[in-house]
Amino acid sequence: MHIITRKRLNQFTEKHPNTTSALAHWYAIMRKNRFANFAQLRESFPHADQVEKFTVFNIGGNKVRLIAAVHYNRNKIYIRHVLTHQEYDKGEWKK
Repeated sequence: MHIITRKRLNQFTEKHPNTTSALAHWYAIMRKNRFANFAQLRESFPHADQVEKFTVFNIGGNKVRLIAAVHYNRNKIYIRHVLTHQEYDKGEWKK
């Protein structure tokens, strides 16, 4: 899949360097695959969830929440937010 934008991953790992390998692993899997739908995506990411129009990935043992808009028909994923579990729970990203 074509991932837009990696910049958010880089910014997050600058603040939280202990998440670098987990996010790099997620990125590598996403880049190498083309998912036709959410069911196929869950085969690689069983803890991913649909929350409204976004897909939420639990990364790094549930320490990181990556929120993205996945467009299966165009083979693109738009990273909207990369948050710690605590930041995600506040719900500010939904606004």
